[in-house]
Amino acid sequence: MHRLDAAREHVIGLYRIVVGFLFACHGVKTVFGLLGAKAATPVGTWPGWWAAMIQLVCGALIFLGIFTRPAAILGSGSMAYAYFVAHQPKALWPLENGGEAAIMFCWALLLIAVIGSGRFALARVVTRGRRPERVSSPV
Repeated sequence: MHRLDAAREHVIGLYRIVVGFLFACHGVKTVFGLLGAKAATPVGTWPGWWAAMIQLVCGALIFLGIFTRPAAILGSGSMAYAYFVAHQPKALWPLENGGEAAIMFCWALLLIAVIGSGRFALARVVTRGRRPERVSSPV
């Protein structure tokens, strides 16, 4: 066993918290016009306001560690959509088309969906008292 294996779940939890927080901040910026935004995006505007709501809600869920995997899948898909619809048509490379954040969030959220929430997730507190169901295997 490698020394870093003992810290694995803690690092995954901290990674989830940071990515969820930053993703939610993008939503707050667009929905409420805060954090350096010039103005809030009008309610219901397609696709900006809807994308921001996905960022805000999914980011908060990921940050808290509630419904982490479904929220991460939805967030990852929305970032893939944003990249291919809003950024990629402008230029081939992400550094040229401004899509670095969309790509990074897409892959970071996909990673969270695959590896799970790690430590510090509220879902662990809720399910701590429950015993896992036994799954019978076909014989």
